[in-house]
Amino acid sequence: MSKPVRSARVAGPAPSRGPGPGLRLPDRLPARSRSRKRTVMSTGGAPFLISVKDLTLDRGGRRLVTGLALRVRSGEAFVLTGPNGSGKTTFLRALGGLVNPAAGEIERPAPEAIAFLGHADALKPGETVRDALRFWAAFQGGAEMTVEHALSRFAIAHLERRACGRLSAGQRRRVALARIVLSGRALWLLDEPAAPLDTRGRALLAEAVERHCAAGGAVIAATHVDLGWPGARTLEFGS
Repeated sequence: MSKPVRSARVAGPAPSRGPGPGLRLPDRLPARSRSRKRTVMSTGGAPFLISVKDLTLDRGGRRLVTGLALRVRSGEAFVLTGPNGSGKTTFLRALGGLVNPAAGEIERPAPEAIAFLGHADALKPGETVRDALRFWAAFQGGAEMTVEHALSRFAIAHLERRACGRLSAGQRRRVALARIVLSGRALWLLDEPAAPLDTRGRALLAEAVERHCAAGGAVIAATHVDLGWPGARTLEFGS
């Protein structure tokens, strides 16, 4: 049985960056487990977008995570690794406010500053790629990036009139990732974002993450594969 994760291994500090155009950065992190509110800042001047303290997570009567502390600031990419069932997805969902921790504190930005990508791509089979992205751009508030730019960013412009139900798994994932980029939200929470992607798709994802972090956003991703994100910090579950 995997032991509950207790600590993070940090690859190195991220540079201080300011927000890019169209990116909505929160100036406060509302405390979820306690009533107090505060603004958390890094020593380098970049704001922490999410902060975790003494976190404990249970699932199905089994303890997955205990005593976990983590802070991710503007400009950082963070990768969660570990075997199946070790708690990566549960932790990611807790960060997004989708499940409640058994104990501890999570300070996160408001929901409108968080974009979440789960295992499902959230695409209607009968809807075209373009219509799907138009819907999500309007629903999420959208950014300055247009649907055309998002299609180009993930090399899916040639699929814009194709029904999502006729796409391959990798193509659907590219569309779902374009939805995340279109959201204009500061904090991306991505669960297995590269699992169905080919080599080119993973390179496009890495480029999108690099641009997002350079603009002052942050990314936390759970993965079983090497994402190839230079400078990303790591947290290993089940160690």
